[in-house]
Amino acid sequence: MTDKLGELSAAGVAIWLDDLSRVRLSSGGLDQLRREKHLVGVTSNPTIFAKALSAADEYNWQLKDLAIRGVDVEEAVRMLTTYDVRWACDVMRPAYDASAGVDGRVSIEVDPRLAHETEKTVAEAGALWWLIDRPNLFIKIPATEAGLPAITATLAQGISVNVTLIFSLDRYSQVMEAFLAGMEQAKANGHDLSKIGSVASFFVSRVDSEADKRLEKIGSAEAKALRGKAAIANARLAYQRYCEVFGSDRWQALADAGAHPQRPLWASTSTKNPDYRDVMYVEDLIAPGTVNTMPEATIHAFADHGEVRADTVTGCYDDARKVFSDLQAVGVDMADVVAVLEREGVEKFEASWLELLDGVQKSLAEAAKGTGQPGRAAKGNARAAEQAGGNA
Repeated sequence: MTDKLGELSAAGVAIWLDDLSRVRLSSGGLDQLRREKHLVGVTSNPTIFAKALSAADEYNWQLKDLAIRGVDVEEAVRMLTTYDVRWACDVMRPAYDASAGVDGRVSIEVDPRLAHETEKTVAEAGALWWLIDRPNLFIKIPATEAGLPAITATLAQGISVNVTLIFSLDRYSQVMEAFLAGMEQAKANGHDLSKIGSVASFFVSRVDSEADKRLEKIGSAEAKALRGKAAIANARLAYQRYCEVFGSDRWQALADAGAHPQRPLWASTSTKNPDYRDVMYVEDLIAPGTVNTMPEATIHAFADHGEVRADTVTGCYDDARKVFSDLQAVGVDMADVVAVLEREGVEKFEASWLELLDGVQKSLAEAAKGTGQPGRAAKGNARAAEQAGGNA
């Protein structure tokens, strides 16, 4: 049989998994994907962790230990999630070593409630970096206005960064500027640039979800004909900007010092509309030096019926600009589309984080019942959860 994932990798697309759980780790499933499906990276987010912790018994022993210690819910969440990410880093270490530190990366996100607080984001990034203590870790920082200087400051400390929740072309340009400034500062601070990695997570399917909703409301034949086109056009134009920035003299100076480019990472690549081809956000975004992080179902779907048609991005810039022009002509304001998505993206991750806190609080209370200390754990965690809700 044709190895379609192997062909995708050979075309310059790094295959990452958009999921992480202790079941996946303890069963050997993650390592199997690395060995058999060309998997070279992992991304996680608050929604993924909330789902993982609500659906598995593998966390029970650790929850019991945390309950015995009487820790609050904030510390418990940090211990549980960093344990999984550290384990995943070890599983992916062969890919890290084989790629000289480019791949084999595992991402963990800063508390999304800090998305609009620069100094706290930088401090949280440092704490996670020290706690997990693996060279193939990525700290995820959202591309909010407050996140941009946090990205620069974190990179300047020699900490690798996955910039997340990028929707707009202009914000993406700001992210690349933040990366270059951070790497220049890291160099000035004496860090080995070859050890610092970064990706810029440009979200895809959510753009179509929001744009399609507006196109359906407009309802004309011209509007409906544009459904499913905005996201890929947006991502292709982002790649054009990437090529411009990383073809500059400014970047070359950093490359000469050992730096790796900040690769564009296509995120949110499962199709939300069942009418669309299930691998369209993979097939239509094949370009050298990119990352595509997929749910496992999408990985298997591409292995089964995906098509690698060489580079499907760099020759399509004019078509992408025409899609944007046509969207404007029918009344879709793409600037507003991406602004809404950024705001909602942060809000959704905050909600997932609070869901995670609530689930862990309840689990700790249950675990504490078996330790003879239900009051200590449950009351402490209730206070912490109440404070977390008030700060969101």
